[in-house]
Amino acid sequence: MIYLLQHTIQHSVTRFPDRAAFQCGSASLTFRELEEQMNQLANTLHVLKIQKGDRVGIFLNRSIETAIAIYGILQAGAVYVPLNPKAPTERNRFVIENCGVEILITNISQKRNIQNLVSEKTNIKTIIGFEEDWVIPTISWEGIKDQPTEFHCPFQIMENDLAYILYTSGSTGTPKGIMHTHSSGLGFARLIADLYQLNEEDRVGNHAPIYFDISTLGYFASPLVGACTVIATDAHTMFPTSLSQLIENEKLTIWYSVPLAMIQMLQNGLLEERNMSTLRWVLYAGEPFPPKHLRRLMKLWPITQFSNVYGPTETNVCTYFHLPKPPETDDPIPIGRVWRNTVSLLLDENDDPVEQGAVGELLIRSVTTMQGYWQNSNLTQQSFYKKINSSGIEEDYYRTGDLVREDENGILHLLGRKDNQIKTRGYRVELDAVEVKLVAHESVLEAAVFAVPKDDDVIAIEAAVIFKQNQQITEAELKDFLKQQLPFYAIPERIYILEKFPRTGTGKINRKEIKFLVG
Repeated sequence: MIYLLQHTIQHSVTRFPDRAAFQCGSASLTFRELEEQMNQLANTLHVLKIQKGDRVGIFLNRSIETAIAIYGILQAGAVYVPLNPKAPTERNRFVIENCGVEILITNISQKRNIQNLVSEKTNIKTIIGFEEDWVIPTISWEGIKDQPTEFHCPFQIMENDLAYILYTSGSTGTPKGIMHTHSSGLGFARLIADLYQLNEEDRVGNHAPIYFDISTLGYFASPLVGACTVIATDAHTMFPTSLSQLIENEKLTIWYSVPLAMIQMLQNGLLEERNMSTLRWVLYAGEPFPPKHLRRLMKLWPITQFSNVYGPTETNVCTYFHLPKPPETDDPIPIGRVWRNTVSLLLDENDDPVEQGAVGELLIRSVTTMQGYWQNSNLTQQSFYKKINSSGIEEDYYRTGDLVREDENGILHLLGRKDNQIKTRGYRVELDAVEVKLVAHESVLEAAVFAVPKDDDVIAIEAAVIFKQNQQITEAELKDFLKQQLPFYAIPERIYILEKFPRTGTGKINRKEIKFLVG
């Protein structure tokens, strides 16, 4: 019976031992090879006196070692904590110290980053991934292979025990650790596999790095059914032509990524020349997909099914919306219906239920929801709403912070962030709605809208845009366009024209950084 994440590998070994489980570039692992190597890593961690629930850091770019690291840590009864090698050193140090990471798994390509990361005051006691004389003991990947290929965990691991902690930046910018259990991770894997009918013949493209929550589709849902996960290398992600070529050459059947990756392929990926006939599902998440780009992509791939998957990292996912045909207007795509084993509430600012058609904050209760925030009980308490059900039992609902409206067909429409609504000139304005209208202009590729405090406590709206290739218009022309779409008080006072947007580690637009750049 599968009730822990590592059981997905053991289950597939009994059915498909010699099938490829993971592939990255020229490297690949069958399910049997992965089980043997994850057991060797688990034995290595056991020699290092790992205890149940200990946090182990993973400091790797996209590679075949990421799968071994994840499952070896889980098999040992520990918790994996992915770090972003491209993030500032101080951020990674904070995560290591905050989470009490003492063992770090990496490889030789990260040697220079590790040297910058590890200081005399570090918690790190052992580095796994390369071997040399250093101030901290190291174990090479080759050294791990000296361990037995069978492992018997000395700890009793339960489905509600922690499996992984993902760090995201909160409103204050301080990283917060989102704790997911074996149960919530498996809940997500099962829902995805069931809804999109994953099977052992599928080849699932994994574009996301492991510190991004959507990566768990490839790492957990694919092994659950015996499918192969094809990990996009960093080299693939640098060039849209390489990414589209990967989909074609590897005959991928499932593609799951942020909209940005697909927009870049639309612009520069030579999609008209690619044969994507094997692709049966495209799932996107992380940010809204501008309808004008989605419309073009769906027309290029007419036999592929598209689905908008919504959910904050705290819930893995919680809603989905299958697009029956290309969008005919530039209205935002709905986030759809809640998943199976998921219940939603829409509450007003007084925590009272709203009527159908009214706007309310979306709250979620699901098998996929996090356990809470690492060492932050106050934030955990604030993030959950307690409701007494008809049996008198208290139920916890996660507050997403997103404003949603349910239409007469039971379809949910995302209207923006609760904290992204401002009051300017005496009027309430939803900044996300202004972004939607900006992106609707035929020359605009992406837009970011933000609030700027002025003198006398006045809040002004400003924006930044990047244009499509070989297209350029003026700020005045953009404002004239918006005047046809928005009331006067929602028109940005300034619209900055940039060549590119700064991004977060997960590919989202970094609006705070844009404000700093143009301020």
